[in-house]
Amino acid sequence: MRTVQKIDEIHAQIQTWNNAGKQIAFIPTMGNLHDGHLSLIKQAHQRADHVVVSIFVNPMQFGKDEDLDSYPRTLKSDSNKLFEGGVDLLFTPKASDLYPHGIETSTRVEVPGYSDILCGAHRPNHFIGVSTIVTKLFNIVQPDIALFGEKDYQQLLIIRRAVEDLCMPVTILSVPTVREGDGLAMSSRNGYLSADERQRAPVLYKTLKQIKRKIQAGERNYTALIDQALLMLEEANFIPDYFSIRRAGNLAVAQPEDNNLVILAAAKLGQTRLIDNISITALV
Repeated sequence: MRTVQKIDEIHAQIQTWNNAGKQIAFIPTMGNLHDGHLSLIKQAHQRADHVVVSIFVNPMQFGKDEDLDSYPRTLKSDSNKLFEGGVDLLFTPKASDLYPHGIETSTRVEVPGYSDILCGAHRPNHFIGVSTIVTKLFNIVQPDIALFGEKDYQQLLIIRRAVEDLCMPVTILSVPTVREGDGLAMSSRNGYLSADERQRAPVLYKTLKQIKRKIQAGERNYTALIDQALLMLEEANFIPDYFSIRRAGNLAVAQPEDNNLVILAAAKLGQTRLIDNISITALV
């Protein structure tokens, strides 16, 4: 595995692969890698000749009171995992190279209608930071495909829409959420949980599953179901940001006649913000 930091270095390697007619898969990350990331790498190997991973903790997507400074940076162990996973190229850019004129005055990419709802309503400008950095990385790496986990479902749809709107020649592939044995979705932020919080954390996924079962059983009073879910989370000492039932294709608020749905939730447990979702095909 080769590790590069400069943009011109990665351009040179990508050009060599392009000249040889090779397919390139790309996985952008912020590091602190877990088995969810490794599942993306396994899928990438099945789809392309070369796999590129980036590690960059993107300051633009963090709010002023969020965990940018404390976000875990584990480059050495991440590099070992990527090497063992057969990654061809690791890109570790500097913020000064990706934002040469600074964060505040940088050109930004926004996806209207998707970026300011759900997580976007609770983390203003977060998804502008996400869509901006992913666009930059796509321009640098020029991959044929890029892979993203379904745990960040809203992010996945935002990136798909940005790629479509900006006519980027990248195929976006989604990979199912990887979970711990008790159902907790794997996340770099799970390490913030205390032992007691870790025991209670799977309640988020259990709540999603319970609401899914009720919808599959024919319940369509979504307002009442959301109220039930919020109560379940609060009883487990979560502080919910939202619990929502949406159309899977565009995140519009679900109606009783809709059948392709996604249930999404975000809640704080102690100081740790957890997100999760579950897809459902409801019989109409």
